[in-house]
Amino acid sequence: MGIPDGNIFVHIAMFGWIPIVMMLFNKLDARLAVASAFVGGWMFLPVASYHISGLPSYNKITATCVVILAGAYIYDKERFSQFHFSAADIPMILWCTSPFFSSFVNDLGVHDGLSQAMYQSISWGIPYFIARIYFKDASSIKILALSIFIGCVVYIPFCWFEMIMSPQLHRLTYGYHQSDFIQTLREGGGFRPMVYMDHGLMTSMWMALGVFLGIWLFFTGELPETIISLPSRFLIVMLVITTLMMKSFGAITLLMIGLIILYLSTRMKTVILVIVMLIAPLIYIFTRTTGAWNGKNLSNFIEKKISASRSQSLQFRFDNEKILIEKALQGTFFGWGGFGRARVYNEKGEDISITDGLWIITFGQNGIYGLSMMVIAIQWPLFLFILLVKPELWKTKTWGASAVMALFLGIYMIDNLLNSMINPLYMLFSGSLISMLRDPSKIRALTADKLRQSEDEQKRIISGTRFIPSPSIHPSRFIG
Repeated sequence: MGIPDGNIFVHIAMFGWIPIVMMLFNKLDARLAVASAFVGGWMFLPVASYHISGLPSYNKITATCVVILAGAYIYDKERFSQFHFSAADIPMILWCTSPFFSSFVNDLGVHDGLSQAMYQSISWGIPYFIARIYFKDASSIKILALSIFIGCVVYIPFCWFEMIMSPQLHRLTYGYHQSDFIQTLREGGGFRPMVYMDHGLMTSMWMALGVFLGIWLFFTGELPETIISLPSRFLIVMLVITTLMMKSFGAITLLMIGLIILYLSTRMKTVILVIVMLIAPLIYIFTRTTGAWNGKNLSNFIEKKISASRSQSLQFRFDNEKILIEKALQGTFFGWGGFGRARVYNEKGEDISITDGLWIITFGQNGIYGLSMMVIAIQWPLFLFILLVKPELWKTKTWGASAVMALFLGIYMIDNLLNSMINPLYMLFSGSLISMLRDPSKIRALTADKLRQSEDEQKRIISGTRFIPSPSIHPSRFIG
């Protein structure tokens, strides 16, 4: 077994995590135990990996997902019998199994294909499945949303420590930096915190998600007045300030896009802006793979209006994408498979490519098929959400948290164009949305419950704006 670098606390955390999760299931409501375990594990477990021959590596993702699944099976086994397969689950299944076809077509062997598909299923499929059985109604989704928000609030002092003292917490706790320290340096001084996550970009997106959830839960009246004995308004303000001070331009931009689209969609009672969000990544992928757009006009704009260093970083990514796209197009419909076969090497056999975006990594390894399945799997719950739930309902207590989670999946797909930050908690959003939307009678009941709310409460929630509900929701034949 390959032992990761670090001190004794790495082993204590990784293997001590197992009894901690079991204790959570034993002491807490099962839904709260799942939410707390996912949030706590992802925020504080070390970025470490134990390589076990013949089995998937035991790392942060497997420790989070597999251990929680085992705890659910041991302490709440009857919950599994409540799962009912739906046609809406097919995109996630196809995405999780796509690496098998890549390995098979490239003669890498059935064992390699099954191993790759298993690891992808652990990262994406297990959290999706857990959400399908645990976060399938408004009350349980609120538990998940509040758990994430509280987790982000808990991260505030850790982020400030690293912004001032530099990203050192992972090294101080576990004995090593989890990522290249140079990438934490910010233009104009200061540091971008990583805390205990893989990269500063992942931490920034995590904190942006907390802001997104906090603001909208407060707007819909679902956020408690006090959390951890502090006013929730104060916590939101601190979370916003912290996220802005982290100076992650991409995360802040995506957060603003999500808030603006969510607010305007509910005010204008239209999904047109969300449709634009869905289409934007498709346009990017198409224009980049066909060579119709080289990205130079965007990098030039950023150089003139924002920062020369950010422009150079972006253009560097575009240049690497170009050679990786050329290599991917030489492969099969199912890509090149693993073992670095999709990367670009010079005549000396030296790797000259750098992969950043999850989309280009997937395109190279799993081809057009895998890339298509990834995009569909991520965007599918958001598509169903805008199809089945009218925008007027997105600002209600019933649908508010789900609206944020749905739109965040759209944001996550955009982020995957430039970054590759796999976070299994985002797949909890996918599974919970599918469970909420797969039952037409449940949607009608939730809408009817909304219609029974008093006009006075509506005025309080929506700050005096009269809400005119629309019960006309047409379930798709793909749900059921």
